[in-house]
Amino acid sequence: MPAPIPLDDSEDPRLAPYRAMRERDLVGRQGRFIVEGEVTLRLLFSEAARFRAESVLLAPERWPGLAPFLENGPPVYLAGRDVMSAVTGFPIHRGVLAVGLRGAEPEPDALIPPAPAPALVLGLVGLTNHDNVGGLFRNAAAFGADAVLLDAATCDPLYRKAIRVSAGAALTVPFARAASGPALLDLAERHGLTPLALTPGGGEALETLEPPARALLLLGTEGPGLPQAVMDRARCVRIAMAPGFDSLNVATAGAIALHRLAGKRLLGGDEFIHVFRAMRGTVDPDIDLEF
Repeated sequence: MPAPIPLDDSEDPRLAPYRAMRERDLVGRQGRFIVEGEVTLRLLFSEAARFRAESVLLAPERWPGLAPFLENGPPVYLAGRDVMSAVTGFPIHRGVLAVGLRGAEPEPDALIPPAPAPALVLGLVGLTNHDNVGGLFRNAAAFGADAVLLDAATCDPLYRKAIRVSAGAALTVPFARAASGPALLDLAERHGLTPLALTPGGGEALETLEPPARALLLLGTEGPGLPQAVMDRARCVRIAMAPGFDSLNVATAGAIALHRLAGKRLLGGDEFIHVFRAMRGTVDPDIDLEF
């Protein structure tokens, strides 16, 4: 295992990607992003991660506990918390940072499971709050969504705060961008996905909805909600709530809807396979299906 590299100068050029993290998060990092904390660092180095690390920056006392899974990885720098804080521009408490590399952005069509396989895709339209986007990625991972698709106005799920709120799910759940909400609907049409627009004024109750085998769940920003042009081309569904109140945080609403739409996907094992075979019109036990 390569030895970690101690650094005691906050001006060391090897620390440049970590510099002024708060400000640079707002404008991007030339194909890089920042991971903060042990949970997300472990996910970045897991088999499920969709990205790779360029370097790791640790407080010296964190190295012994993290060394086993960092072997054969990128350079690991060790710096005191005073140096880390001087570089990043704010106090560092966890003592665990890494720089990840974005790589090429996938095409949205490439993330949709081909028909007739079940598909559950989350579409985000105009969400600019990093906490909400991070929370929705966490929900997407928890309820087995195949992908998250973002319109051009939705904020970057690889912002440091969004990654942290997602509990690292932004590093593992496949995502891609489309130009707009209508572009997401065009994609749904191409791939046989039923577009479901979640809105308090929806004509169908989510609780009584028979989950489509292939669905695109569309969520808009809190307050304005989804654009009318999007809702006009989708089935509009609502979550039943107590009289006199029709507002939920979008991440909470998304969790409820994803759980409902996931249905038997969450059961796993033989029961899910049986459901899939039945949908295909066969219960032949000799058919080998991969998920």
